[in-house]
Amino acid sequence: MQVKDIMSGNVITVSADMDIHSLAKLLIEKNISGAPVVDETGRYCGLVLEESLIFQDKNVHLPTFLALSVGFLPWGTDQMEDEVRRIAGTRVSEIMEEAAPAVTPDMDVEDLATMMVEKNRHFFAVVDNGNLVGVVTKRDIVRAIAEGKIH
Repeated sequence: MQVKDIMSGNVITVSADMDIHSLAKLLIEKNISGAPVVDETGRYCGLVLEESLIFQDKNVHLPTFLALSVGFLPWGTDQMEDEVRRIAGTRVSEIMEEAAPAVTPDMDVEDLATMMVEKNRHFFAVVDNGNLVGVVTKRDIVRAIAEGKIH
């Protein structure tokens, strides 16, 4: 069985310029845990998940605060800049995962399940030639098991 056999093809997407309050409302209203971010042509740009919103409410990591206050960056500027950007973000573009892994429609479901466990990720965009064609989540795998499609 392949990802295309269990994926959700009717996908709710968001744009990078959507504000985070509208994103939070959309996730709640549609009862979804995340959404692919697409550009105006429908090309996949990244992923934004509930965790991205929750990250904003966390306390600033003490080493980040200390590094900012004294100008010393023990782990490098990229990690610090990413954390500060995500905490202060007001738009999807500031909190989304641009390099979020995606899967292809012809990937075997068993390989997808392995990847979910190994990467501790449960939401993937399904992309074909750069274009978003669906999403697949752990719920899709559970549904396929309940329907007897996967043993």
